[in-house]
Amino acid sequence: MTRLRLKGLVAAAHTPFRPDGSLNLSAVEKQAEHFLKQDLRITFIGGTTGESHSLTLEERLGLARRWMEVVRGTALQVVVHVGSNCLSEARQLASQAGGLGALAFAALTPCYFKPRDLEVLVACCAEIASAAPELPFYYYDIPSMTGVPMPMPEFLLRGRERIPNLAGIKFTNPDLMQYQQCLRLEDGAFDIPWGNDEFLLAALSLGAQGAVGSSYCFAAKIYHRVMAAAAAGDLAAARREQLRSVDLVKTLAGYGYMGAAKALMDFLGVDVGPARLPNTNLTAAQRAALRSDLERLGFFEWLS
Repeated sequence: MTRLRLKGLVAAAHTPFRPDGSLNLSAVEKQAEHFLKQDLRITFIGGTTGESHSLTLEERLGLARRWMEVVRGTALQVVVHVGSNCLSEARQLASQAGGLGALAFAALTPCYFKPRDLEVLVACCAEIASAAPELPFYYYDIPSMTGVPMPMPEFLLRGRERIPNLAGIKFTNPDLMQYQQCLRLEDGAFDIPWGNDEFLLAALSLGAQGAVGSSYCFAAKIYHRVMAAAAAGDLAAARREQLRSVDLVKTLAGYGYMGAAKALMDFLGVDVGPARLPNTNLTAAQRAALRSDLERLGFFEWLS
């Protein structure tokens, strides 16, 4: 299998809901149009930003179908997250991704009954990945959410023996030492897209070529400038733009990140609706306060 490289920014898409909390697949077309206008060419659907653990299996299947319908004939490609606590459901989602012609698929670990060691984690990933053997598979490492910290360089070495379509790791893990090891393993044989938006510059300095993140949905221009400045060796400019990312993420987190991020998408004319519990949403007063905070930051000018 040809090894895939997810280069540049990959937008981790929100799952759109109606005001009553039901799935709103009609909004996907607007999301895709927005991404293309922001010079984004790959989207990662049904992940953490997509509130995957708050979706039913049927909703996840419907979401993937709709995205693949919408992007057909455009420059936008789709990576489908299929991870689940139920491996048979993950396999069903993976098989669908293969049948729909997704660019790749990814899975985080089961995280209620957690793998006790690396061998069990590899076994779980091998079971999921085998449901779509023709597609590149990424393990989604996000220990802050799963509570499953494992040595990722070892995962790659053991995983390649049992997962023929293992492309790499979606590395949403602040461990820059392991990140560098994964990048350099076997002369760069694996693709390791970075997953922590607020310190993208650090990963770029170590050799990152691609990044998957939620804030690329609404602040892609900031991160395009981070990447361009870093590539040009203009560290002062890259640091300035990266600090804007930090200030933005901190501001959103102060209101509850998911609900605030979805409100911000609405500010930009892309209504993805509310978040589902246990994520929370902003009151009307909080939405007004958030907009004021963003204006004080200069956020809307940053996008011009």
